Amino acid sequence: MNLKLRLTLMNFLQFFIWGSWLLTIGAYWFQTKNWSGTEFGAIFSTMGIASLFMPAIAGIIADRWINAERLYGIFHILGGLMLFIVPMIDNPTTMFWVMLVNMIFYMPTIALSITVAYTSMKSQGMDIIKEYPPIRVWGTIGFIVALWFVSLMGFETSPTQFYVASLSSFLLGLYAFTLPKCPPLAKGHKKSLVDELGLNAFKLFKNRKMAIFFIFAMLLGASLQLTNAYGDTFLHDFAKLPNFKDLIAVKYPAIIMSISQISETLFILTIPFFLKRFGIKKVMLMSMVAWVLRFGLFAVGDPGPGLWMIILSCIIYGMAFDFFNISGSLFVETQSEPSIRASAQGLFMMMTNGFGAFLGSSLSGIIIDKFFLIPNAPENAIQFNWPGIWWTFAAYSLVVAILFAILFKHKHNPEEVKNVSH
Repeated sequence: MNLKLRLTLMNFLQFFIWGSWLLTIGAYWFQTKNWSGTEFGAIFSTMGIASLFMPAIAGIIADRWINAERLYGIFHILGGLMLFIVPMIDNPTTMFWVMLVNMIFYMPTIALSITVAYTSMKSQGMDIIKEYPPIRVWGTIGFIVALWFVSLMGFETSPTQFYVASLSSFLLGLYAFTLPKCPPLAKGHKKSLVDELGLNAFKLFKNRKMAIFFIFAMLLGASLQLTNAYGDTFLHDFAKLPNFKDLIAVKYPAIIMSISQISETLFILTIPFFLKRFGIKKVMLMSMVAWVLRFGLFAVGDPGPGLWMIILSCIIYGMAFDFFNISGSLFVETQSEPSIRASAQGLFMMMTNGFGAFLGSSLSGIIIDKFFLIPNAPENAIQFNWPGIWWTFAAYSLVVAILFAILFKHKHNPEEVKNVSH
């Protein structure tokens, strides 16, 4: 098996694991377990908590003591064990701790998979910029395939989804030990703990423009968690209404939601055009407006006559996600001095997937329980005021967009984009 095919399989399984449960855990939580929104928010916050410290720690371990591919395999095997335990859990508190440990093992594997790919490709003299993106796109395909598999097999509200993820994690963990060797490269090199953990990038907060950018990165990271956490269970709830329960979108909501990931792969291709034409600030602002539309269309759509609005919302997701994450990383690249660029990118990810994910997940669960539970709703009826929930998320995104347009000062310089792309 050639290296490209081996790395393609690695990326496919990496995100197949995540896709097996990330968007459908809400359906299992609310439809099957009937646990509260506050407790569910805590579950989704585990990704943010783990992202605050584990990627940096895993990076230090892989740099100094253990081959990256071995550490990658060990983490997936341990993560698979946690996922295997999930169906046996009968209370939300235990579920929180098990999912937190699972995320502690899973989140660093995203960066480790990149390390393994880059190291092995460089060793064979391959052009990473040209040859890695077609390999990485199979990760998104893996995520989509997992969503379709779980949905078509009827596992969306079932604990079986976690067995699918667990088996995939065990498989990737074992497969990782067959990947090309990626030995520690920093043995004998002395670096301060501040440098090792990437904390030197925090000096960017002294720059007002960068400080504002990172704050908005956190606020946008919260939006991403809202759509991941509640989209699937929102569509599942329509099964409690007789005129909707037999519709395709209600029977297989994860397939509808997977349009978001398909859109994501397509919008990536448009980014160079939009960046050159409009500049980084306007592209990021487009992302924020797209989040407003994403949530607003959910508020007025339904799986029947309003299905086109749900589908349009999923298509818009590609712009909402890519235009901030990709252009944001390019902005960090152009505004950071070379010595701290890697750390600055880590800080960007920490603000979005760490602090942003934690705040979005935790606060949304509390807000939903406090303001959007339908009083005295029968057990077999819809428990949440979904239009109110989605309009609140849309209003939040609109406020963020307006504040960003006012507070973030940046002039478009086509040469910056050109220099990064070459």
